[in-house]
Amino acid sequence: MGKYEIKTDDLVYKPAEDTFLLEENLQINKNDTVLEIGTGSGLVALYAREKSDKITVSDINFNALEIAEENFKNNGIDDIELVFGNLYEPFKNRKFDVILFNTPYLPTEDEDIINDDLNYAFDGGVDGRKVIDPFLYGLKKHLNEHGKVQMIQSSLSNIEKTFEILENEGFICEITKKQHFFFEDVVLITATLL
Repeated sequence: MGKYEIKTDDLVYKPAEDTFLLEENLQINKNDTVLEIGTGSGLVALYAREKSDKITVSDINFNALEIAEENFKNNGIDDIELVFGNLYEPFKNRKFDVILFNTPYLPTEDEDIINDDLNYAFDGGVDGRKVIDPFLYGLKKHLNEHGKVQMIQSSLSNIEKTFEILENEGFICEITKKQHFFFEDVVLITATLL
């Protein structure tokens, strides 16, 4: 995966186009405290670590944290904090300068759901917003003043609604990058808290 050696397994989301879209467009300053939710294999965190040494990653999939930790060690990084949990649950009283999230954005029906931890990586519920909405509504509480969020989402899960929520929550937002696939656009949204 570029300059990093990344191990994956069948229970952890393998870095794909959406991962690279986020990793290639990180907006992180040297002294920023950074949280990546849903770190998966840890690839994005490795690139974030090049920009700041205050990186925390979390995942709801324990297998992902084990793989990410192994990937950090194999690439000579031992100072990324790993936390198990869902969205902001482990971070009740913590704030960050930057929050990153490659969201589970795919609309899913019952027959799309797979019966293992990999399901967390893509299962967005019927409208693709099962995880996106609680993520958006919790952002402000966990960002420092003028904090920033960078998130990946698909046109299948209503980008306009994401913009509407972010703007109502006091953010200025933009689509930083967009990639078109067969039946969807995958976008990187960058939003800054006013």
